[in-house]
Amino acid sequence: MARLVMKFGGTSVANIERIRNVARHVKREVDAGHEVAVVVSAMAGQTNQLVAWCREAAPMHDAREYDAVVASGEQVTSGLLAIVLQEMGVNARSWQGWQIPIRTDGSHGAARIAGIDGAFMVERLKQGQVAVVAGFQGIAPDNRISTLGRGGSDTSAVAIAAAIQADRCDIYTDVDGVYTTDPRIVPKARRLDRVAFEEMLEMASLGAKVLQVRSVEMAMVHGVRTFVRSSFDDPDAPQEGKDGLPPGTLICDEDELVEQQVVTGIAFAKDEAQISIRNVPDKPGVAGAVFGPLADANINVDMIVQNISPDGKTTDITFTVPESEYERAMKTLEDKRAELGFGALEGARDVVKVSVIGIGMRSHAGVAAQCFRGLAEKGINIRAITTSEIKISVLIDSAYTELAVRTLHSLYGLDG
Repeated sequence: MARLVMKFGGTSVANIERIRNVARHVKREVDAGHEVAVVVSAMAGQTNQLVAWCREAAPMHDAREYDAVVASGEQVTSGLLAIVLQEMGVNARSWQGWQIPIRTDGSHGAARIAGIDGAFMVERLKQGQVAVVAGFQGIAPDNRISTLGRGGSDTSAVAIAAAIQADRCDIYTDVDGVYTTDPRIVPKARRLDRVAFEEMLEMASLGAKVLQVRSVEMAMVHGVRTFVRSSFDDPDAPQEGKDGLPPGTLICDEDELVEQQVVTGIAFAKDEAQISIRNVPDKPGVAGAVFGPLADANINVDMIVQNISPDGKTTDITFTVPESEYERAMKTLEDKRAELGFGALEGARDVVKVSVIGIGMRSHAGVAAQCFRGLAEKGINIRAITTSEIKISVLIDSAYTELAVRTLHSLYGLDG
């Protein structure tokens, strides 16, 4: 017998028929003798509708009331799933974030989990009751409902799994696991059986949309074995797959990986924009003067390249920002033109960041050179480069996205 947390996203609970399918997945685990907690998102599209109503009511609305409105989507789903489970003969009860309680900080709309007391829930689980928890929500220090930001139900599930010391957190989604890259771009992409926490964290932050970044970070910190699987698989299908696990991808400690490939996957992010500041006087503090105002405006800067002129008097600084922050970043810098004394401000939105990820890169030389050579042979120009122990990211023209991803996927032997 194991203690499981099962999380179901919006597409999995989009209507009553799909909620019944989710209930069958839950009943299967209960019938197998497991203690089960379920975390659910709002029905597909419901959160968007609730957000739209808030904006229509008042563009500059109170964040606390915004949370009260948008948290209702998960409340509806958790209640409906509990009703369906009860109808199937399963002892189930719905829980809201404040009932557990999931305590958060006071950042309404994008709260971070401060702590969870799972004792009462564990007691109910031991009594054979299924806890159906509304994801995405908690309770802030002001004793009001708070929400965790988009994708927050994944974070709720992992945090609850850590709090109740679950053996595994199963994230059910509309894909059947984590792939070496997007199968829509590379049909030869294959599903990975296991991925290390570090690799998944890089993949999630660099464009892979399977899991929310904060949930992976929390799983890594607390050592929560997380399993990505499809909610659309037949609940009655055989559950024994490779290593005794059902079909899907296990995200776990590096120690659990049977074999380490040099490269695990290729990720790409299209929501990038490039900004270049030309002919900035090269003197101490220039980087701080450029990036300080962007930090003050809460604009995240990623890839940075600096080139000093031959005479050493000026420098060019190129960097990337999220595409959604491009206009604000350009205006912030333009407002500082006189102070910074730069010659020109240039930008481009038609760029994409492609990343090569793998913990095996730590112990293998020449991985970066292989990447650069492979792209050059296809005539793909690299605008900027960043590296870490387990990843190489290059910024290229967006027109070459598919060619670059396919080239690198083949180059590192990932084709299935």
